[in-house]
Amino acid sequence: MTRAALQVLWPAFLMAGVLEIGIFALVDPSELHWPGGAVVELSRQAVYSLAFLVFWAVIAVASAITAALMQAVDADALRLALTALLTGGHILIEDIPGLGKTTLAIALANSLGLSFGRVQCTSDLLPSDITGLTIFDRQENSFRFVKGPVFNNILLVDEINRAMPKTQSALLEAMEERRVTTDGVTYQLPDPFLVIATQNPTEQVGTYPLPESQMDRFLIRTGMGYPDEEIEKAIIRYGTVRQDIRSIEAMVTPEDITAGIRSVATATFLSAKLADYIYSIVAATRSHPLIHTGISTRGAINLAQAAKANAFLDGRDHVLPEDIKAMTAPVGAHRMIMRAGHDTIDKESLLNELLSSIPIPLS
Repeated sequence: MTRAALQVLWPAFLMAGVLEIGIFALVDPSELHWPGGAVVELSRQAVYSLAFLVFWAVIAVASAITAALMQAVDADALRLALTALLTGGHILIEDIPGLGKTTLAIALANSLGLSFGRVQCTSDLLPSDITGLTIFDRQENSFRFVKGPVFNNILLVDEINRAMPKTQSALLEAMEERRVTTDGVTYQLPDPFLVIATQNPTEQVGTYPLPESQMDRFLIRTGMGYPDEEIEKAIIRYGTVRQDIRSIEAMVTPEDITAGIRSVATATFLSAKLADYIYSIVAATRSHPLIHTGISTRGAINLAQAAKANAFLDGRDHVLPEDIKAMTAPVGAHRMIMRAGHDTIDKESLLNELLSSIPIPLS
């Protein structure tokens, strides 16, 4: 067992042992019912001391799990993936191989208690390899549909730009419609449903870049980047924590996730002034001399949704201008098409410059 695993598991053992006493179920706080039927007389101060120990054990478990996840995955990318999940969108991660994109997807699925599937894209990958296919069952003497990996709550599509355009289109259609139709029968995808697609830099050999219309289907695009120096040194010394992450138990239920999605959509307030602020941002991208095609109306809607999710993750029921500014580059940069001769300009930096020139509304 690695050191990272011990850091996660020892507080869990501590908490399990203390909770076994049944301290929160006692009628008389001066008695503790230990396993096996023994009854131990304790003073009220001792009971409170144990209760305090339980409280800090719970905090230790949460902190240890969070620390392990943050060592394994990029914190910003993980938050953006949660943002996409809470808004019903999808996330595209563009970076070189070997920076923890798969680890992020596994960590997210396990910690949320959701089913996980993975597709490794290659040039000979068929649409049915993702969506599923109909086969003849000799025992039943009938045809039946075998569901593909897309029928999971979280689907990791690794190196999506290595798949042929036909396969890319089949996946993106399922992402948009949240259903698969084969042989005239429609099958609904699970809810919640999140695609985490990874994309190699387009200059690498054997890639088929996603068209702009398909890039627009992704709510968020981001990169992983190299880990911080100390974290990367720890990874080099102790190795990967992917197997430890697979053993993490779910911290929420599917009902909690559904409630969070509903709260983001209906209970998080976006004022008219902030809606005007979002319009000012997308309008600025459409009139900029270096930008051929600015952020679409779908992009403006997605920006509002992402800002609501960002506010929700910060524990607020209302959107602030800071939420919009934080989400503008991840949501909008990949939707812009630069004019000829300006393709090398960093779109995120350009968006940040635009943000600095647009007045922030006063609430």
